[in-house]
Amino acid sequence: MTAMRSKYASRNSVEHATASNLPTRFDDIPMPEIWAMYKTDPSEELRNFLIEKFLNLVKYNAERIYKRLPDEVDLQDLMSAGLFGLMDAINAYDLERGVKFETYCAQRITGAILDELRSMDWVPRLVRHRTSKVEAARQQIQMEFGRKASDQEIASRLEIDKNEFIKYKRDSSSVSVTSITRKCYQSEGSRELREIDVIKDEHQTSPVKLIQRQDLKELMTKGLTRAERLIVVLYYYEGMTMKEIGTTLDLSESRVSQMHSSILARLKAQMQHRMRELEPVKVT
Repeated sequence: MTAMRSKYASRNSVEHATASNLPTRFDDIPMPEIWAMYKTDPSEELRNFLIEKFLNLVKYNAERIYKRLPDEVDLQDLMSAGLFGLMDAINAYDLERGVKFETYCAQRITGAILDELRSMDWVPRLVRHRTSKVEAARQQIQMEFGRKASDQEIASRLEIDKNEFIKYKRDSSSVSVTSITRKCYQSEGSRELREIDVIKDEHQTSPVKLIQRQDLKELMTKGLTRAERLIVVLYYYEGMTMKEIGTTLDLSESRVSQMHSSILARLKAQMQHRMRELEPVKVT
């Protein structure tokens, strides 16, 4: 299957072939005679008849492969690719070889679908091959010894040196691409959640965390002097060092450290007191 074949055109071909179920003048003619007629005069009418005749093989093979693929792969794209495989099989089929067309075309259809899947995959085939080899060796070692396999054991099982294994390992941990519209998991009410529904925005601050952070800040600085509050805020919220805080407050670094230790001791005592208050009362 060449890159020049348009998915739009192939999709239309599938829809056209599927939609046409009207009887034709070839229906009562035996298939050997049909093939002989096509080889003698490969007309478009006869080719369309053969496509409609064996279109179910395209659907069968496409659905069989589709079951093992992620959700972002479109079944119609696989059927479109399989249709091109069927057309190639019709053009190349040799009746004199004595092979049933169904057997011959199944391989061509499957091959065309696999070629389409490879064209969708941005990762080179060599990388996929190395990834599968590393994973297979890792699973074999884990099954034999009942523990995780080390890099040295995997390299030894693959019979490659350290530098070569580093390349294998780097390729096997390559970043993969996924669709944000693929199914994530089933939620309550039978609603399907997709990746876009649960993806985390790392650049957005959670309002709940902001409130919790503010409450903790007020709790820690409650009852402290102005200088003590500044030490807590500058050290824990602004990320300044003791020396930088001392310069800001016109205090020595040792004095800031001493005040910090005193603040922590008081906060610890306050927390212990609050914990005792929250303890359930024992009924005797």
